[in-house]
Amino acid sequence: MTAHDHRHSLYTVDQVRALDRRAIDELGIPAYELMQRAAAAALVCLRQHWPQARRIAVYCGPGNNGGDGFLLGALAREAGIHAEVFALGESRGDDAIRARREFEHGGGTVVAWNEAVALPPVDVHVDALYGTGLQRALAPEVAALVGRVHATGAPVLALDVPSGVNANTGDVPGEAVQVQVTVTFIAPKRGLYTGLAPGYVGTVQLESLGLPETLWQGARADAELMRPQTLPPRPRQSHKGNNGHVLAIGGDHGTAGAIRLCSEAALRGGAGLVSVATRAEHLIALNSARPELMAHEVNGPQALEALLPRATVLAVGPGLGQGAWGHALWLTALDAQLPLVLDADGLNLLAREPRGFSGPVVMTPHPGEAARLLGCDTRTIAIDRYAAVRELAKRYGAVVVLKGAGSLVADPQGRVAVCRWGNPGMATGGMGDLLTGIVAALMAQGCDAWQAATLGVSLHARAGDLAAKHGGERGLIATDLLEPLRLLLNGRDA
Repeated sequence: MTAHDHRHSLYTVDQVRALDRRAIDELGIPAYELMQRAAAAALVCLRQHWPQARRIAVYCGPGNNGGDGFLLGALAREAGIHAEVFALGESRGDDAIRARREFEHGGGTVVAWNEAVALPPVDVHVDALYGTGLQRALAPEVAALVGRVHATGAPVLALDVPSGVNANTGDVPGEAVQVQVTVTFIAPKRGLYTGLAPGYVGTVQLESLGLPETLWQGARADAELMRPQTLPPRPRQSHKGNNGHVLAIGGDHGTAGAIRLCSEAALRGGAGLVSVATRAEHLIALNSARPELMAHEVNGPQALEALLPRATVLAVGPGLGQGAWGHALWLTALDAQLPLVLDADGLNLLAREPRGFSGPVVMTPHPGEAARLLGCDTRTIAIDRYAAVRELAKRYGAVVVLKGAGSLVADPQGRVAVCRWGNPGMATGGMGDLLTGIVAALMAQGCDAWQAATLGVSLHARAGDLAAKHGGERGLIATDLLEPLRLLLNGRDA
């Protein structure tokens, strides 16, 4: 493992605990020293983000996360920052108790929290209530404290993980602290990057606490963060036949927009040729709006079969419908045994008639489609998105993209990649159709299913961020991503 590679690795809570134990047992670093390093790193983070802060309030739970908070309070006082510390009950564990005493011996006063206590006016609140161990909803009295912290309007710094956020899964089962910055220690926790968590964690800043790279050598990670990538430049002698032929299948009555977005994204994603198999009523609109597309009337399986020999990759589902027409085309496409991207009604039909895949297939469900494919409800998907995407990939023998904040990509062997880009403006109709076309275009250009899914998801999300940067999130529409997508594919990001 090269230097800093571990910063792109994501770990479960148990894996982080194993790293922590390894630092203690194999590197000989006492647990209390690790706590001191965490507090020092937190103070540096606090001053980086709020250099003018002169008053802070630190809320300490009973465990080691609270111990981090007490030591941060002590260091802040030494640095000339007024620190008021509130404790939820007595500290537990030798290190947490020692940290509390150190704060008190330095002249600090610990206020026992109850609902009658008034919150002081401060520049920054610090959440040191619960660390990675809490995987249930906050108790009502703690939730009430969180609500009062939010009501002050002052920014919040979380130590390791915002309290109430499940650091293992990204689920938020009840009230949680919504912070501007999370300073997380030793290794990135996988739950901070997906599901509901991105709405609570703010900017995540990793602090390795000065631990040597040898700590991560041989350590198993659960997932990885995607990195910015694109395709290499094309050879000067390239022609359209070198870059694949995507056949987009869909667009039942009234849904021409979905198949157009998919097919146009395949063009912008670099496919050499893009054909569209759709209803006759859509041909004039497609040909006039985007003449580069080759639109074909397909009234049933026989007409579709005539188009299949020229196709490199099939993109199936946008606007397909679940009626007799869509079902017949879906069966024909799946039986063709061509590389395949399956989305929307292509997935809903699969949920009705399950089958596994052995060839290159990418499935791109949102949580509702994922729930139908697994025969559960969306809450079950949200509770553990990592488990859900892995089960989907294993059950169907495909690479699966579980869309949403912090989209996940899994393969049947259990590998998972996490997208750290994207924004709320992308929660609009048509965004999924674009992704289907982009992934299909990448497969057409020679990417395998895993490469196409991870690169496609990252390009799609980064294009959304570029579009939002120039025009704002609210009002963002799917076609706004097409020009930024082209820039990113050509190695440009502005």
